[in-house]
Amino acid sequence: MKILKDEDLCPSAVMRGAIDALEAAFRAKAAGELVSPPRHHVSFPDRGDIVFTVGGIDGERPLAGFRAYETFAGGRHSQIVAVWRADTAELQGVILGERLGQIRTGAIGGVAIRHLSVPAASMVGIIGSGAQARTQLIAAAAVRDIGSARVFSRNPRNCAAFAEEMQLELGIAVEPVTSAAKAVADADIVLCATSSDMPVIDASELKAGVHINTIGPKTLMGHELGVDVADIASIIATDSPEQTRAYTSPFFLCGTMHEERILDLAAIVAGHAAGRTSSLDTTLFCSVGLAGTEVIVASAIFDTI
Repeated sequence: MKILKDEDLCPSAVMRGAIDALEAAFRAKAAGELVSPPRHHVSFPDRGDIVFTVGGIDGERPLAGFRAYETFAGGRHSQIVAVWRADTAELQGVILGERLGQIRTGAIGGVAIRHLSVPAASMVGIIGSGAQARTQLIAAAAVRDIGSARVFSRNPRNCAAFAEEMQLELGIAVEPVTSAAKAVADADIVLCATSSDMPVIDASELKAGVHINTIGPKTLMGHELGVDVADIASIIATDSPEQTRAYTSPFFLCGTMHEERILDLAAIVAGHAAGRTSSLDTTLFCSVGLAGTEVIVASAIFDTI
């Protein structure tokens, strides 16, 4: 059994393997072999929640496990992920910390970029400069030949630090800019990774054929993208249609004409639903968190470390 912590995980080193593992998981989901029920919250009054996601995969190498994290007020948050081999009852290992979740979310975004962005995509626009923005960009660079990126965030110091660090890590030009509009102008891929409850970009600022990943707030109470972006999207996909229906506050596209046309990314990956059909298609991926995928990524990491 292995026990890993944040300092043992390098997103750039494990991202490609994580994306490949999750692509296989999405194919398994389409075949009915992925166990991924919506997350479960246990509330502690006036304190917060303990949140559980349980899941795994069937097939030749079945896996089972869980992730647990808390929403308590305070400083540093953490989580635990445990993985078992479901055929042998072997506990593969445990991963502690926040980084695995960031890698998992980035890798899901990478699968979406692989299947929905134009193959020749080379320019990325990023809104947000936190840990999730970093793993989204790392994932984009793992599946596309990215040559440059522009980043905007509300904190200029964080924005500049992000640009410097990611330029060194990925070996691409990363430019901090002073507005979201400048970040997304002419971008082939747009990554929205903010905590904003108001739209951070306008559809008119996006070029035809762009692919957008949104991983921030996506409920009627607050959403980092507006319905205007869905209006111009030829394809709208999510990693978990089940989770979009399980939010306490409804998903931001509920009640709109787009609600019924949201596709499961698994169906696109498996070839059961059409994805992009033209270089001019605008595509939108709404990442909501597919339960069980932390287990898949953790197992892939255990296999390589």
